[in-house]
Order: sequence, then structure tokens, then C-alpha cells
Amino acid sequence: MKYTLAFLTALLLAPLAALHAADPKSSGPSRDDAGWLREKGKLIFHDAFEREETGNGMKAIGNGWESATADRVPNIKQADLDGGILKIASATKAAGHAAHIHHDAEFTEGGVVVRFRFPGLNKGESLQLGFVDRETKGVHAGHLCYGILSQSSITLIDHKTGVMNLEIRKRRQEYLDRKEKLPSDLDALLKTKQVTVPWKADNVWHEMILVTAGDEMRLSMDGKLLARHRSEGFAHPLKRWFSFLVPGTVWIDDVKIWKVR
Repeated sequence: MKYTLAFLTALLLAPLAALHAADPKSSGPSRDDAGWLREKGKLIFHDAFEREETGNGMKAIGNGWESATADRVPNIKQADLDGGILKIASATKAAGHAAHIHHDAEFTEGGVVVRFRFPGLNKGESLQLGFVDRETKGVHAGHLCYGILSQSSITLIDHKTGVMNLEIRKRRQEYLDRKEKLPSDLDALLKTKQVTVPWKADNVWHEMILVTAGDEMRLSMDGKLLARHRSEGFAHPLKRWFSFLVPGTVWIDDVKIWKVR
């Protein structure tokens, strides 16, 4: 049987292509991070929120969740468990901070799968979710890295070696206080710490996956990879907490935390 050169070349390259697709650090155009988490990871936490909250306090959500801002406004309900849905409504103005809710994660590589919806109850609803290590020195409040969903874009950002690094934060704040432009070197550095892609928010349910693998963070929505970025802070050795930061309203239906290593 005779084979064309193109056929033989494709046959030889097929194993390499398969290896490339299986590599979580691949720079290829797509990733199946749901498959990567299932095949390589271990499910270490799951919550479907099928219960009632026990009040407005820090631990009222239950199942290991803590609200870092609950005690600032003890008489205002910011987290309501209703029909298996965690309905977050931040008392941002009264608390002086957006609603911040977190859970233990404890992984180096892995990620979260979150089913969420913007309910359309407030203008400009947004959601920030990502990873924290309060034991890390030299980083404000242990903020490591986040995915940020606005009404028009998705941003992946390395806070550890960017705006939350205490030295960078101090230097940057001096210019912000004076309402001056950042110096070119600082501005250029901070631009390397994040990527923003266009995305149009709506009011339907979505499944989002946010993962870190080595120095890369990736965000997928409904099975489609939407954003990826490389920065050294993403490789932080221990993501102790998974956290939500919600300045307005968002509904969360299901959360899974996966550990690959």
C-alpha cells in the first residue's frame, strides 16, 4: 500500500500532538480543564448549598465557609441560602468592603469549578474569585491570584508579584495618592501581571473553571477556554484559601475544589 508524504508526516506527528494536548502547561489554543481535573486531580471539597444558613455571622453559611466581612455588618444578611443557591448581596457601603467569603483549599496545582449566575439585581454586577495564602509574607492580606468577571471582560491577575506585593503596593500608592501617572517601569511591570479579554455578561447560569498549573492560570466558561496567562505568582506553592469577592450581587449554585498536586 502506498502512502503520501502528508499522511506519513501526520502519522509521525500524532503522538506529539496528543502529548501537547495533555500537557496542562501547553500553550495551544484550547484546554479541557474539566477533563484535566477529573483525570489528574482529587476532589477535595464540594458544596451544593442544600441547607439553611444559621444567621449573619462569620461561619453562618456552614460547611467550612467563612465570611471575612460578616462581622462588620452583623445586622445585614449578605449570604442567603435559598433553595440550594448561595445568594450573595454585598453590603459594600455599610461594611466598607465588598463581601469576602472563603474556604480552605490547600493545593499547589488544581482549581475550582463554580456554577454561578448574575441575577441582574444590581447594575454592573461582577465576581472576583481566586486564591489566598494569609501566611505569605510580603503580600497584602495574602492575596495571590484571581479571575475577575465584569459585565464586559474577564481578567486574570497575579497579585502576589503585582499590586499586592507590599513594596510594589507602597510605591504605587504614592502616585495614586498624588493622582499622578505611574512611572513607565512600574506601569510596564504591572501590565505583565495580568491579561484582560472581552466577555459579555448575561443573567443565565454558567459553569466556570479556574485553574492554576505551574505559572499559568486559565479560566473556562461552559467548556470553552476564554483566558489564560503566565506569571510567576500563579505558581505559589500553596493556595490555602479559595475566595469569592463580590461587590454587588451574585448567585452560586455549586462549588467543587480539585487538587492535582
